[in-house]
Amino acid sequence: MPLNSSNAITDDSRMTAALPTLKYILDQDAALILMSHRGRPQKKKKEDGSIDVDKFTMRYLVDHLSELLGREVLFADIMNRKKTAEKASKLEPGQVMLLENTRFDAGEKKGDEEFAHWLASLADVYVNDAFGTAHRAHASTATVAKFFERGQKTLGFLIEKELKEADHLLQNPEKPFTAIIGGAKVSDKIELLKQLIGQVDHLLIGGGMAYTFIKSRGGSIGSSLCEKDKLDLAFQLLEQAEQKGTLIHLPEDSVIADDFQEDAKSRLSPSNEIPEGWMGLDIGPKARKKYRDVILKSKTLFWNGPMGVFEFDAFSEGTKSIAQAVADATANGAYSSIGGGDSVAAIHKFGMADRVSFMSTGGGAMLKLLEGASLPGIDAIRT
Repeated sequence: MPLNSSNAITDDSRMTAALPTLKYILDQDAALILMSHRGRPQKKKKEDGSIDVDKFTMRYLVDHLSELLGREVLFADIMNRKKTAEKASKLEPGQVMLLENTRFDAGEKKGDEEFAHWLASLADVYVNDAFGTAHRAHASTATVAKFFERGQKTLGFLIEKELKEADHLLQNPEKPFTAIIGGAKVSDKIELLKQLIGQVDHLLIGGGMAYTFIKSRGGSIGSSLCEKDKLDLAFQLLEQAEQKGTLIHLPEDSVIADDFQEDAKSRLSPSNEIPEGWMGLDIGPKARKKYRDVILKSKTLFWNGPMGVFEFDAFSEGTKSIAQAVADATANGAYSSIGGGDSVAAIHKFGMADRVSFMSTGGGAMLKLLEGASLPGIDAIRT
């Protein structure tokens, strides 16, 4: 969850999404031990090699979690295993204890069995409700499940909901089905695009990745973001879409800038005629209108990735227009799914979070599911 410079939570949606599972467990008179991670403390250590505890601690979540659950939440430092184990053994039914950032232990990201075995020793039952990290084979999300017998490990309500959502999109979408895919790089979305081509009727492309596609068609994109080593792949994807009946839409025009800055000079340009020294940072008004028309005619919508650098207000109109179109289509009866990450952040930024059908809590995990990949955190429960 995002925290500001004062370590106050600015968006608690992931915490509230887990509440049904947490409250159900507490209603069964169980003691509850919570574990999660925050950031990448092992990669961002201090100059002396120590972990920056204040920057990555979970302590700042305790008060708000206590408020949401209506009870005191205890806290335990996993780096002091003996003391944490003692605290766990003394928990009474209905008590809650939050563990310190699991990534403070180097074994977390490695999926270390010794660390996972210690975590498992603290409890009788393991519940994974962290969809946002279900695609990672880490100690607390996958390896730990090895140390619980079948019947002592299960998925939480949030993960079950996310799995049903992905299945709905892949197995039973009402047509026309439109996917809106943005973001910086084609390479980040290759497998997703391959999966969607042939499944969706329309594929609307935006963000930096659009310029790799435009250049693959011979367009001039100036200094816009472009993965030169993916030009052939982009062209192949365009050809595959044509063969499989998916209509790929690329932005006809762009808002271009002379620098990657909020206050950079900007103007409009055809997306395939961007002059040298200028870069596309948002889709233009013609593209916005065309994309909106397609969205409003759709019955199922999946959106992952912004249309431009929406963090800069000067280049946020394209993403905002997509959010508005998706909200309007939803009001007209379409089913809309927001695929986590920046798309969810954008929906919240523009005040439309309550105007879409579903928002995933895990961008990376949702993409993996839609790509047809397995998720280690879920496989570990089912095996």
